[in-house]
Amino acid sequence: MELFSSPWWSALLAIILIDLVLAGDNAIVIALAARSLPPKLQKKAIVWGTVGAIVVRSVMTVGVVWLLKIPGLMLVGGLGLLWIAYKLLADQGGGEHEGPVANTFWGAMKTIVVADALMGVDNVLGVAGAAQGAFDLVIIGLLISVPIVVFGSTMVLKLVERFPMIINIGAAVLALTAAKMIVSEQLLDNIYGGPDSPASAATLNMAAQWATYAVAVVGVLGAGWLVTRRAKT
Repeated sequence: MELFSSPWWSALLAIILIDLVLAGDNAIVIALAARSLPPKLQKKAIVWGTVGAIVVRSVMTVGVVWLLKIPGLMLVGGLGLLWIAYKLLADQGGGEHEGPVANTFWGAMKTIVVADALMGVDNVLGVAGAAQGAFDLVIIGLLISVPIVVFGSTMVLKLVERFPMIINIGAAVLALTAAKMIVSEQLLDNIYGGPDSPASAATLNMAAQWATYAVAVVGVLGAGWLVTRRAKT
């Protein structure tokens, strides 16, 4: 992906939205894990715990970007990201964040790093999928996630409470990213087109691509709306 090209900026915007909608829970876990520490240690635990979490997430992201180059895994990753997008909508208002609690500095550090590694899978997969193998975008995505996780939990929560549409936009971006991953799967080149696809099939390939984008976005938003509506009745 060419630096500063239109696809590059589009991917960067998608990464920022993904970070905004998915980093909130990670920030909350970090805050809750340190809440029982003395005030002097809380800030230290949050900062150093986040540094450790970012290191773990960086390794995970690079690993996912590499793994997605293996034939078949773009399809698996895309389907997994569709489920994450659906759950983002289905889990709205699903209850209080209990979160783990630690009573020592190193206990909080361990809790934060482990919790972020487990909860950060959705963020890692979303960023890796949106970056489409561009490591500069992966690095930028990680750098963007740092201030969001460290300082942004309250801001993200207030924004979501005031503008619930942000969750829907984020879910739509994840669904679109998932569809792009599925369309990019080498094993499906016969359906979506690839370097060796005949020119005569270009129209059908393009139609299949747009149909996949539409089904992914409409399907996720529609399924999320139905689940949310049933939960309220």
